[in-house]
Amino acid sequence: KSDCEDDPESEDEVYEVVDLTEYARRHQWWSRVFGNNSGPIAEKYSVATQLMMGGVTGWCAGYVFQRVGKIAATAIGGGFLLLQIANHSGYVQVDWKKVEKDVNKAKKHLKKKANKAAPEINTFIEEATDFIKRNIVLSSGFVGGFFLGLAS
Repeated sequence: KSDCEDDPESEDEVYEVVDLTEYARRHQWWSRVFGNNSGPIAEKYSVATQLMMGGVTGWCAGYVFQRVGKIAATAIGGGFLLLQIANHSGYVQVDWKKVEKDVNKAKKHLKKKANKAAPEINTFIEEATDFIKRNIVLSSGFVGGFFLGLAS
């Protein structure tokens, strides 16, 4: 043992010097809220650029989703309407017992498949959550733009 370790008065106190500008750059507010990996995009582009990129892509996705959704709803609704008219007019006879049997069979099949697919879905959800945490500003812009796209 050295003499310094035996004598409590001779211990030197060691202080760590922290550069506040470096600390503030590395520990931004979203790092405290969403984790330390604030993402590669957050380091390359300004907040305004990230919001704009996310907003534009979100608006495009929302607009396309709205248009495709309307077309799909019209096609499916029109198909059901035509089927009901044909059934009521006597052109089509529906065996409702067979329909119920097939629906129950499909439900059982889907439950079996859903239990097998759970690990893949959980992995996808974890990866998506990690991406959102790393790119929170871009993701926020995307969500806002998506809702604007749905509304337009």
